[in-house]
Amino acid sequence: MTQFDGELSPPFQIVEPAHWRAPIIFNSPHSGSVYPLEFLNASRIDVAALRRSEDSFMDELIGDLSEQGFPTVRVNFPRSYVDVNREPYELDPRMFTGRLPSFANTRSMRVAGGLGTIPRVVGDGQEIYRERLSVDDALGRIEALYKPYHRALRRLINKAHQAFGTVILVDCHSMPSVGVSRDEPRRPDIVIGDRYGTSCASLLPDVVEEIMSKLGYSIGRNKPYAGGFITEHYGNPASGLHTVQLELNRAIYMDERRRERSPRFAQVAADFAALADALAQVPLADLGPFQAAAE
Repeated sequence: MTQFDGELSPPFQIVEPAHWRAPIIFNSPHSGSVYPLEFLNASRIDVAALRRSEDSFMDELIGDLSEQGFPTVRVNFPRSYVDVNREPYELDPRMFTGRLPSFANTRSMRVAGGLGTIPRVVGDGQEIYRERLSVDDALGRIEALYKPYHRALRRLINKAHQAFGTVILVDCHSMPSVGVSRDEPRRPDIVIGDRYGTSCASLLPDVVEEIMSKLGYSIGRNKPYAGGFITEHYGNPASGLHTVQLELNRAIYMDERRRERSPRFAQVAADFAALADALAQVPLADLGPFQAAAE
């Protein structure tokens, strides 16, 4: 792991069950909270501000699912350091000294918003760095952290696909209870993202909505979050690869200001276990054939 040995060892963790109950993988790419010292020294804001970008405790909410027969994936490094839910080279040239490689995507909407693979800002818009970074620093993080994570995730997905013919990746995130814009309506308890019907069979978000609604959660679809790179990149329903993103309102399970688990935390974890159980009962044959949703 080059210079990341020790602090970020391991950079991510995959826990496979002894026996897979179903080809369903639960992934938490944004709950990492291990901040490298050199990152903290380069930051103009403190750890509390950096942590506003975290999907705090989401990895814990799904952590026990491996004991019920479902593999889980968690990233230990923070998304403000490297964001694995982006293309590998979504980079803002204004952040770096030196020339970025020609294949870097410097013009995406996410880069424009400061939220590329190496983010320029945290979730509430605060600038992260005091000074520009070297291009080699950025490329080193991608090689040592981003790429190994995606290689491991791809291997896990392929293993499930080969064994079952189908795989469901549930990409688990959390969102602030209130949006940045005052015009944004109150956020629901859960937002289901399926890239507007293209990343998975329509049955899956329907099942998620039915189960979580019965458990008392309010549900939204694709707004304000339709799914990021992981949902888009790994979702290929025509090939039996289904990806659905879940955004959980942080106010449901934690005190957002103090960043502490709330009394409801254990119940929310139990509800995720109920959701996993319901998804495992979906007949795999019901997930195809797939036709893309009409625009």
